[in-house]
Amino acid sequence: MVRRRGILRPATNAKTLDLMSDNARNCLASCVVETIDKDGAQNLVPNLYLPLNCAFYFPGAMNVNPHRYLQALFLACQSSAKTSLGRKNITLVNKSITDVLELEGGYDAVVICLGSKVDFLPGLTGKLPLRTCRGVITHMQLHESARGSYPDDGPSILSDAWLAVQGPRNLHMGSTWEWQSRNYSSDVPAEEASRALNELLPKASAVYPDIEKWEFAGARAGLRAMPPVTSHGSLPLLGCVNQLIGAGQFCNFWVFSGLGSRGLLYHAWLGKLMSKAVLSCNEELLPSELTSWKKNRQ
Repeated sequence: MVRRRGILRPATNAKTLDLMSDNARNCLASCVVETIDKDGAQNLVPNLYLPLNCAFYFPGAMNVNPHRYLQALFLACQSSAKTSLGRKNITLVNKSITDVLELEGGYDAVVICLGSKVDFLPGLTGKLPLRTCRGVITHMQLHESARGSYPDDGPSILSDAWLAVQGPRNLHMGSTWEWQSRNYSSDVPAEEASRALNELLPKASAVYPDIEKWEFAGARAGLRAMPPVTSHGSLPLLGCVNQLIGAGQFCNFWVFSGLGSRGLLYHAWLGKLMSKAVLSCNEELLPSELTSWKKNRQ
């Protein structure tokens, strides 16, 4: 499930340097952030280039396989249900529907978590203030005859382009941002892949010049569902949507969307908040910042 531990964030401009320096000073004690210079960074990743001679190292950060993570999360929930007091059961049901209202009456509550595809669901199309954005990542490989393989324990790199290291000669490079796209196909045509490579390679080589030795081995894409920008930042969209979809008066239809690219960081916390609100049928248990999108629609 965990592909690699450790993430390195080079400071590439003054804004990043100031922001990350502040984060390093004020982070939780359990979240270790090390400020290192060129020598320290090159001990982790040889030939790494630091424009401002500064990088931030997160030794406890993880690069995870999302599919395996979700499978493990489901199994963990099943295990928790079996060992808890009372009659609890978790079941995976694969069922096709054309309208979410088909589920009305069959469940005490329905939480809609479809990511970018929520906007394709009849009843919610065009009703959520989401900004769609297609992203392409490229698969890069280093030929067996080439020198300079990535260190076995070297961290992944988060910069203007990120490098998610899979192995000494295998990594993913991302990601592009194509706003307002509604193309959620994971397949990437040759022309789109070429554009992505031309966009990402200069950004990655600015901090990891050795990436120029690596060869393109494929590309995949996905469609993000980004929340609107507010005075509080870009926050997820949570809340009851009975009125939006024309359901009954009770709060039994909910939406959980707009987590964007940071969803993995706080989905568990938000899920806990959502479950309390759903079980209590009380939207006021959710932070007002996460439900304010509903007021803005009125």
